[in-house]
Amino acid sequence: MFASKNFRVSFIFVAIGLISFYFADLEITTIDATSLSQDFFLSIFSMEFNDYSVLLKAFLTTISIAVLAIFFSCIFGAILSLFFGSLVVRISLAFTRAIHELFWALIFLQIFGLNTLTALLAIVIPYSATLAKVYAEILQENDSFGDTLRGRDKLSYFIYTKIPGALPHLISYTRYRFECALRSTAILGFVGITTLGYYLSSSFMQGFYHEVWLILILFYILIASIKQWFNKYTFAPLVIASFLYLDDFSGFNFANLKRFFTEDIIPHPIKNDLGLQSTLSWFENIFANEILPGATNTLVLTQLSLLLTALLTLVLFPLVSSKFSSKPTKISAHVFLVVLRSTPEYILAYIFLQLFGPSMLPAALALMLHNGSIISHLIGHDTDAMKLRIDTTKRKTELYFYEVLPRVYSQFLAFLFYRWEIIMRESAILGVLGITTLGFYIDSAIEDFRLDKMFLLLIVTALLNILVDVISKKTREYLRATKNISTCQYEGK
Repeated sequence: MFASKNFRVSFIFVAIGLISFYFADLEITTIDATSLSQDFFLSIFSMEFNDYSVLLKAFLTTISIAVLAIFFSCIFGAILSLFFGSLVVRISLAFTRAIHELFWALIFLQIFGLNTLTALLAIVIPYSATLAKVYAEILQENDSFGDTLRGRDKLSYFIYTKIPGALPHLISYTRYRFECALRSTAILGFVGITTLGYYLSSSFMQGFYHEVWLILILFYILIASIKQWFNKYTFAPLVIASFLYLDDFSGFNFANLKRFFTEDIIPHPIKNDLGLQSTLSWFENIFANEILPGATNTLVLTQLSLLLTALLTLVLFPLVSSKFSSKPTKISAHVFLVVLRSTPEYILAYIFLQLFGPSMLPAALALMLHNGSIISHLIGHDTDAMKLRIDTTKRKTELYFYEVLPRVYSQFLAFLFYRWEIIMRESAILGVLGITTLGFYIDSAIEDFRLDKMFLLLIVTALLNILVDVISKKTREYLRATKNISTCQYEGK
């Protein structure tokens, strides 16, 4: 039964991916991609930066924003997790986390300007929604008492029965989420916040690839050393130090906030009393010229990237498993995967965009490498934990196809479809780089100060993400996966 389910899901998934491949724009448009690639990769041997004091400030700003963002997100996420059983709360949080933090940053730039408040809100809002969902799931999975204490005071029940058993998992997932916050903070530099991403973008545009590599290496070191400097002993000092370091919390203007909700995002025909016909024409024009092509391209890029992620995972996971690879190979592959999954998709796509030009190719490669490295790491770990029979074949190809792959395939599909909604969110936001997904039209609307159109496109983007999330969840339930990818991630798998 499980084999037939896996086959049916895989067949549909591959068929849709191949159709998407046919319609995808994968053209290389740079004049000399080979020469540009050589210049970029050879620059790693001459890393330097013009002003190290500026780089240090960006480094500290990145850490400080991420620390404060996760601090506030934990508080709001914990409170919201108490009410996650409410349908209204679940729907509201699903909508909130469906909008990428870079989109939130673009929204708050219009209200509060370019400052620390914008950066914090852009991360805190979607992260609070995500943490509320995961915290609620962790608390439910680690409820040792079940229904025996039902009817008691809810807060006491939460503090004294649920939290103690789930605390290690809550802390582990929060640490993982902090790593995500560092990546999110870095890419906020691409909209003007002076984090590491700001100087990465600036150096790349000027062709200073030696500076690009130095920034990337520093970022990898920052991610790799999280356990050493972000823990229960350092958390409180880091929060206090971040508050003191980030002294620019200005920008809140109630008049701007009121104008945004009462004027800016109200459709132009409605705001100017132009009547129903004008409103319908306004919507039809946006739907035909922006929503339809943007949503189509977002779905095409998502499904193509999902297929490429699956293929890369099937190739890479044996390299990080001791059942297939020697220790040196396993260590080298592990380092390679750590680098790939530590690099935000947006930064990878930006790099490939400079090398290959604006098409779906840079985005597809970025999404494939980042997500493929995450799933390969998880499947490789599961493969290592697998116990084989004494009479199992020693030939690697037979071991792979007839013993290991059939046993991990259901979990592989579950992990893949868990990343589906995440890939969709990233596919939309990568439009900011010039790829004609929904993000492209959202960014264009903001540049033209057509905030009513921007808001409509954001709603469509969120609804599309929610739809994919629902289908993904139903698919995982159909496959009856035994593990959740989020629990594997925060347990370090």
